[in-house]
Amino acid sequence: MAVYASTCITSLASSLARLMGIEAPRGAGEGNPALERYAHAALGGERVRRALLYHPDGIAHYLFARHTDCFLPVLEAAPLALPMQSVYPPVTPVCFASMYTGLEPEGHGIQSYVKPVVRADTLFDAALRAGLRPVIVSTSGSSLSKIFLDRPMDYAILDSVDEVNARAEQLLREDEHDLIVVYNGNYDAAMHRFSPESAEALAALRANADTFSQLCSIARRVWSGRESLVAFAPDHGCHAVEGNLGTHGLDAPEDMLIPHFYGVW
Repeated sequence: MAVYASTCITSLASSLARLMGIEAPRGAGEGNPALERYAHAALGGERVRRALLYHPDGIAHYLFARHTDCFLPVLEAAPLALPMQSVYPPVTPVCFASMYTGLEPEGHGIQSYVKPVVRADTLFDAALRAGLRPVIVSTSGSSLSKIFLDRPMDYAILDSVDEVNARAEQLLREDEHDLIVVYNGNYDAAMHRFSPESAEALAALRANADTFSQLCSIARRVWSGRESLVAFAPDHGCHAVEGNLGTHGLDAPEDMLIPHFYGVW
């Protein structure tokens, strides 16, 4: 596997655990030094008490380079923009399993497009051991709705992206969770059907950016006075194929290099 960025998505589990003042998932790899340095400076060394992780599916780094205007709402809420390396194969269940265990695919066991429950230790397990309250908000049938089940935590599994986002807003306002994970698959769906830079896919990308901005706005109001972290964190990228469609799964920069954005207050 080629190296496309100095930091891998596996770093999220360790870094977020450390920033929240809890033990990292067992076996998790190295963290993200840039994220940790940024957060420590912003918070004066205090721990993160609330975290919102928003996962738009399939957004490649070249989209940030070529369509930066689409990301302006993201940058306003989460100004730390980092190139990140995905894992191979760059398909959704493999990527999210790596992101939340801190392990490479051979370590957590999902190495293709299958959706079994991950039995390796995860950030959710670490949060639960520390007495924190995580919740996953996702569409039915998605990887995030399946691979982290069977844990004594909350799940909001809904039929549409709109319902997911409305529930995420509700959960933010209720303020009963320390870690809120939200998944939107609308860009990925549009990219597969119309191609990565089609009008339809870019409209979905803009919708993802606006959704993240709205969620962060609510979080800022509700979490005022609490040290907080927000993230716009795709799982993998994508590329165009013959027939003007989009796909992913290659060891190539289009699929493996993705942008992550973080904000801390």
